[in-house]
Amino acid sequence: MPIVKHIVMWNILGDTAEEKARNTQRLKEAFEGMRGRIPGMLALEIGVDISRVDYACDVVLYSEFETTQALADYATHPEHLRVREQLEGLRIARHQVDYLPL
Repeated sequence: MPIVKHIVMWNILGDTAEEKARNTQRLKEAFEGMRGRIPGMLALEIGVDISRVDYACDVVLYSEFETTQALADYATHPEHLRVREQLEGLRIARHQVDYLPL
């Protein structure tokens, strides 16, 4: 069975460049802290935008899961719920794609 890809992109709250950078770092560290703690998660990568184009998102999460069920279980896993709660209010826009490679 093909690996399930899960990609999420956010825009981050921040009135100044410094505040946005601090919030981005908090998000990055929180998600990176989930590595090795989620059954069925094969890969997790956080990237911060360097393009600075006006239509770009600030941060992207790229992750891979063994199965669609592993991805579904991730959504309700206590570690994921803890991170979501910890970061509540930092993310002001969210886009997501889940897919199986063709």
